[in-house]
Amino acid sequence: MMGEGKRDEEREERITMEVVVDAYGSEEQAMGWYYYLQDTMQFPFTAICVSKRRISPLREGTTVEGVGMAPEDECEQEMFVKIDCEGDTLGVPLIQLEAPEADAETQQANTLCEPKAPPTGTTGSQGYEFG
Repeated sequence: MMGEGKRDEEREERITMEVVVDAYGSEEQAMGWYYYLQDTMQFPFTAICVSKRRISPLREGTTVEGVGMAPEDECEQEMFVKIDCEGDTLGVPLIQLEAPEADAETQQANTLCEPKAPPTGTTGSQGYEFG
């Protein structure tokens, strides 16, 4: 669809200009994403797990409270958000979560992180991809 391609172009441009501007290499891209998310997302927020991951104890449909970004060194390959978990905090992949009740900026940041297949015949990050 034509509208979808335009949206992807706008999304890719926003990622390039706001998130990974001046980032060279995967480490700088990861830190660009980290600081963009840290500065944009409004914590705490309620989120719902939308997919199961082997590295995470969350199950689809589980509701959690996002309380902050995980430490930088834990976000070098993938972005993690800290959640409250039985009196402790635990880092879970941001990509696993949707926050439909969060403020608009948090929702938009979360949406930018969702991986998207590049439009046919093109290449590009279309979400956070380091390297």
